Order: sequence, then C-alpha cells, then structure tokens
Amino acid sequence: MEAVRELMAAAKHLDEKGILNAIEGNVSLKRDGLIYVTPSGKNKAFLTEDMIAVVDEDGNQLAGSCKPTSELKLHLHVYKTRKDVGGVVHAHPTCLAAHAICGLPVRTKAYAELMTVYGSFEVAPYGRPGTDDIWKGIGPLLQKSDVILLENHGALAVGPSVLQAMNHMEAAEAIARVVTTAKLIGREKELPEEECRALLSMQEKNQKESIS
Repeated sequence: MEAVRELMAAAKHLDEKGILNAIEGNVSLKRDGLIYVTPSGKNKAFLTEDMIAVVDEDGNQLAGSCKPTSELKLHLHVYKTRKDVGGVVHAHPTCLAAHAICGLPVRTKAYAELMTVYGSFEVAPYGRPGTDDIWKGIGPLLQKSDVILLENHGALAVGPSVLQAMNHMEAAEAIARVVTTAKLIGREKELPEEECRALLSMQEKNQKESIS
C-alpha cells in the first residue's frame, strides 16, 4: 500500500538522521479519511508493512498488527485542528528537545532562514505525554508555524504530506543547531529591525496562505 510505504520511508529516514529512535518519536499521515501511524515501542528502522497501525479519525484501529503510538491523541488533534495537514512528525531531536526541556523558544534576529520559513520555534505549555493534555496548548501556535516545541518534551512538525513534515523536522533541527551554536560562539550580528520585520512578514503571509 502506497501510504504505508511512504510512512515507512519517512520514519526510516528520520531514524537514520538520529531524529527518531526506538522509544522516542512517531510519524503519521492522513489519506482518504484514514490515518496511518507508526507503532508503539518499535525501532523505526525495522518496521514492516503489517506493523503500521491504521485508524479512523476517532482513533479506532482498523488494521495493523501493532498498537499505534501512545501519542496518537496528539496526531488526531493536529488533523482536526489543521485541515491542510497530511503528515505529522513528533520527535525529540537533540537541539530542539533541549530547548523544549528548558522551556525556551528558538528565536533570532540574525538568521534569515528561520525568520522567513518559520518565524521562530515557540513553546507550547507542558501536557502529560499520552494524554489529552499534551495537545491543549498547541492550537494557537500551529496556526503560526509548521514547527513548534512541546515544553519539557520535544518537537512537532506538520505538513501537507508526511514527507514535507519530515523535511520540516529535519530542517528545524539543523536551524536550531546553527542558532544555538552562534550564540555559544559569540554575540549574534542582528539584522536591521526593518529587515527583520520584512522577513517575518513574509513568513506570516506564506503561513496564512498555506492553511487557508
């Protein structure tokens, strides 16, 4: 099945990049009213097609030999909140997760790529993993960016497809490493305020168009 293979390819790629591992992170895609999601507690590099859980929009499992990720509620909420989303990646990549643990957003006035594509990576309030609390604070932030941080937990990336959500997570971790490293090296050389406003305005406009 094409959807299953696409999901497995994204999960394997993220595992190879060190963004997912056996106990941290999960991936899903939505297609034709069904949600395909990685199983709980399985190494993402060694998934087989039968392991992929298939659920309806209420989370009822329809197929798959393994139970879905314990973070299924998070994925379901994203699909209900953002109708444009076709793929979700939840992960704990080192730099993004470290910011989440510290409760610190990733922001800069010196790196155009972050401002233009994402604006910033803001932090949603803590919610206990595996419960409804995990998604209660993410709605407003997900309207502004396709990548957000989950306080004391990890990161969340969404996209029109699972491959785009994968790309967002991979790019976000790379950007976060650059910004963090720059601050360790010395003081950032900030762009002029007028340029920052222009870059952030571009991101806001693109984001509104993508979810409209």
